[in-house]
Amino acid sequence: MAFSLFISVVFLLPVFASAEEEGSSIDSVPAKFRFTYDNASLPAGEKMGFLGTTALYDVNDWLSFGPSAYGALVGQRGGFITLGMATELRKELFDNNFEVNAGMFVGAGGGRGGFQLAGGGLMLRYHLGAKLKTFMGDFGGGISYIDFPDGAIHSSQPYISYEFPFTTLIASGRRDVPDWEGAMIGRGSLSEQEFATVFRTYQIPTGVLTDSGRAQYKTINLMGIEWNRYLDDNLFLKIESEGAMGGQSNGYMQILFGLGYRFELMDGTWFKLSSSLGVAGGGDVATGGGLIIDAVASLQQRLGDNLFAEISAGYVKVPETSFKAVSYAGKIGYHFYTPNVRSESVDLTDLIGFDAAHFRMRTTHQTYYKAAANWRSHHANLNVDLLGIQMDYFLHDNFYLTGQGLAAYKGQAGAYMTGLVGGGVHLPLFGSPLFIDGELLVGAAGGGGLAVGGGFVWQGNAGLGYQFSDEFSLIAQYGYMAAPKGNFRAKVLSLSLGYNLTLFSR
Repeated sequence: MAFSLFISVVFLLPVFASAEEEGSSIDSVPAKFRFTYDNASLPAGEKMGFLGTTALYDVNDWLSFGPSAYGALVGQRGGFITLGMATELRKELFDNNFEVNAGMFVGAGGGRGGFQLAGGGLMLRYHLGAKLKTFMGDFGGGISYIDFPDGAIHSSQPYISYEFPFTTLIASGRRDVPDWEGAMIGRGSLSEQEFATVFRTYQIPTGVLTDSGRAQYKTINLMGIEWNRYLDDNLFLKIESEGAMGGQSNGYMQILFGLGYRFELMDGTWFKLSSSLGVAGGGDVATGGGLIIDAVASLQQRLGDNLFAEISAGYVKVPETSFKAVSYAGKIGYHFYTPNVRSESVDLTDLIGFDAAHFRMRTTHQTYYKAAANWRSHHANLNVDLLGIQMDYFLHDNFYLTGQGLAAYKGQAGAYMTGLVGGGVHLPLFGSPLFIDGELLVGAAGGGGLAVGGGFVWQGNAGLGYQFSDEFSLIAQYGYMAAPKGNFRAKVLSLSLGYNLTLFSR
């Protein structure tokens, strides 16, 4: 737990260093979406091409932090994926056209090599690099060091990077838009986005083999999330992440990045085409080095101003193995606009017509304690420690939707990951800083030898929290987690450092 608190402080306290927000305005936040590529050395001379994706948000002129993920793309380790947080120091030179930087990633994960390769799953990555800013984005490179402290990976190598810079509007704590009549901000200053929960099925033809050479089971059921950002009225970028929750491939996970285009068929009805590529593997699915490609056609129907339903069909293929599948999906999502910020500070009166959406981000440590004799296929007497991120969206002061992604870093369960969604209740106690939170979640989990059956799991938590300020809180919870179709049963102890923030949408 002490390690969790240390990491939480390292990555969340820098928020306090950001510029002060005036009562009538909010400072915009410069940010960047970064891709990196490391060619890491593994034991016995093996190489693994490691693709990294990071969203970095500037705290001030010299410090950035944000969530990050890494996944095997080239080699023999498809499905080797880690999740975590990154922070970076930087110095701009030559009229801000050139930058030198140094940073650190702390995360957890593994796969395709299990605890022998990743140990407990804890991953550290350090880098020293530079980048050149251009009108097409920022291009860079440098030297990195990837370390799994209790595993077998300890590798130094050069890396290359590409960044797409952008600006967003995030307010610390809970902020509200002034409640008075006024003209809404213009359409030209809006950024259109979509967020959806995805339920997907892969129908796999005969002849597809697993990593171990057996016939691949005919279906994989997955659950995950998808985010789309529109570049104009029709063209959009997409990011999606899903994990197996049914079939015989628990531990399978994929993270995809793509581009799409939509056609309006009638008012509120859209036909969409998209193609993506990314990293995938785990669950004995034969994904080779990890690269996967898919193409999808979708039909979207708006259910109101914001809600929509979507169905899709597509085809997915791993270029270097026999794995292929027809893909069917159903999605329930939320369509919204956010301010397309172009200035350093935005007056609250310029946000008339937007809703203030209150969120809480939690950096979380969880420990699984054995609640069934055969809950793991190996090291059954060891607890499993996990690190991850939880995000809560408050529908009301007392009710919130929640999602979490966590990965094992200790307990010889490297490669175990879980992604869950659900709802919760938030109850302040007698006007004091104390509060009670209770939540119920469902989703996918797998890897690391935990006996989760097809991958579907549920988790219930309840606990006590303390609100230190409008921004920060500390939450301790006790819960229970189980796999209905597997032997996995665990008592769960959680400790989280929460950060309240406000986003603006309509």
